[in-house]
Amino acid sequence: MNLVRLHAMADQIALNFAAIGHDNAVAATADHLIKFWDPRMKAAITTGDRGPLSPIARAAVALLANEVEPLPQTRATVFNAAREQGHSDAG
Repeated sequence: MNLVRLHAMADQIALNFAAIGHDNAVAATADHLIKFWDPRMKAAITTGDRGPLSPIARAAVALLANEVEPLPQTRATVFNAAREQGHSDAG
């Protein structure tokens, strides 16, 4: 695996979550890596040099390396109840 590419990908994921605050972004980034990265990718980033990673990505990778699994972070969007008045069904 190309470690430089994996670092860039992890940093992009972390950047997407940065607006929700450091601790939440770390948990969301780690959750994303756990759910969507191939086991070989996770192994490569957790055993390789973590030098150039952003602080959020570095913390998320450290969780993976220590086998700490954050709570699922899938509730990023909460939708309105069906037929709720005055709101869009888009949430």
